[in-house]
Amino acid sequence: MLHGPKKTQDFARNLRRRMTLPEVLLWQALRTRPEGLRFRRRHPAGIYVLDFFCPASKLAVEVDGEAHARGDRAERDAIRDRWLCTQGVRVLRIPAQVILSDLEAAIRHIVVIACGDYPSTGFAGPPPPPGEE
Repeated sequence: MLHGPKKTQDFARNLRRRMTLPEVLLWQALRTRPEGLRFRRRHPAGIYVLDFFCPASKLAVEVDGEAHARGDRAERDAIRDRWLCTQGVRVLRIPAQVILSDLEAAIRHIVVIACGDYPSTGFAGPPPPPGEE
């Protein structure tokens, strides 16, 4: 299981108290254990803190707000994602706007990725409704 040093654990604990609205909405949905999947919020992993982590499927779910498009953030995210990949963790990035506009689609997409054998990915949209695949 992934874990981090004490400093990262303390930072993760602090971040749990300061979640953004999209993160709060997603956590409210993920804590109901969709499809029996258990998620942790603000999980320490090495020097990083994952927004959400499903240990059973080794899936990190990252909520990407506007700040992820600024400055060197994209490069830092890529470095972080590569490190997580070396730890056997897949990363699913979902734009915060998607969570705010269609939370159910975001949850369905997370469940499909968590239950499947998919590589790390960005959010390409929700999976098609049953029968339209």
